[in-house]
Amino acid sequence: MHAVLAFSALPLFLGALLSDWAYAQTYQVQWTNFASWLIAGGLVFAGVALLWAAVDLLRSTVMRHRRGTLYLLLLLASFVVGFVNALIHAKDAWAAMPAGLWLSVVVVLLAAIASAIGLAGMRWRTA
Repeated sequence: MHAVLAFSALPLFLGALLSDWAYAQTYQVQWTNFASWLIAGGLVFAGVALLWAAVDLLRSTVMRHRRGTLYLLLLLASFVVGFVNALIHAKDAWAAMPAGLWLSVVVVLLAAIASAIGLAGMRWRTA
């Protein structure tokens, strides 16, 4: 379940990246407002996925422990960088760029890698 939650954060972080890019092209302040809200939503999903992954790691077997640790660290990194990105976006729109754009790129990459690892490690159950 946590992989699905982490994957759900990815479109929100990607939307924030696209909003930052739109602001860099147009200088319309509303784009940074969109990015701030999208980052907040992505942090909610990433935070829940992070908690769920931590609980799953504590219950995991030795074979799944290495992948679970990497997944948890990537989720933690994406959450921390996303939180710093949210703080950068809380500034004035002019002050948020270009750091906000670059942090959005890093968050999207971290969330994409974490989602790929999480989805690759899912156990599919058939009825």
